Amino acid sequence: MKRDVKVNGLAVLLLVFVLCVGFAVTPQAYGLGEAPALSEADCIKCHTEQPADIARAGASHKEVNCTYCHTGHRPSSPNNIPQCSICHEGLPHFELEGCLNCHTNPHTPLNITLAGDMTAPCLTCHDAQIEQLKAHPSKHTELFCSNCHDVHGKKPECLQCHSPHAEHLTSADCKKCHQAHMPAEVAYGDDVLNKDCGSCHETAYNKLSNSKAKHGTFDCSFCHEGKHKAMPQCQDCHGVPHPEGLMAKFPRCGECHNVAHDLNNWQ
Repeated sequence: MKRDVKVNGLAVLLLVFVLCVGFAVTPQAYGLGEAPALSEADCIKCHTEQPADIARAGASHKEVNCTYCHTGHRPSSPNNIPQCSICHEGLPHFELEGCLNCHTNPHTPLNITLAGDMTAPCLTCHDAQIEQLKAHPSKHTELFCSNCHDVHGKKPECLQCHSPHAEHLTSADCKKCHQAHMPAEVAYGDDVLNKDCGSCHETAYNKLSNSKAKHGTFDCSFCHEGKHKAMPQCQDCHGVPHPEGLMAKFPRCGECHNVAHDLNNWQ
């Protein structure tokens, strides 16, 4: 009886050993070849949303397939979500932590959400803008980047925060004179209309508009060229139009010709 129990016990142990070995040995150990690799066609059988996101807004991620980033699958792979740094490295921006705080969906990497008050992460790419803000202090310098750019790549309309100088002016008109990152440095081209200048300089605009002299045919930007408050000298265009004696007696042209915007009223 005891012998039968021993035999039966050994048989059970042997069976357990065989089963354990059998489960531990892979098919490759029996010469059955490599396990088949998953293809993208296999992935989309279960994961339909992610491929659709990549097709719609995948940017550079369109150039790789699923298994390029997801090299394994659970449960055989303990974590099949890769770190961004396995591909993105070598630039200051890639050294930032918490990529998914802004790039909330890695399958649409350029659909970036900027949450909260943010400036420092932006500067890892946009250094020229902060240089302008620092070199030309204004109220804009005191703001966070995300105050204006709450969505990456968004360029807000000026009139979203600012009232126009005149009712006819649009945000596009604002940009003719003001640059967002140094707004107080007013500079313009010859596409600025006289009535735009007249929004602030009403007296000068009205005098020039009613003038019968040649100055009345000019754009404001013709004389006040390039930069706001540029004040040309009469001699820049007219040279020395009178004899030296007369010029010495009346060194200021305005003593006879009044102001440049109203040459009709001779003194």
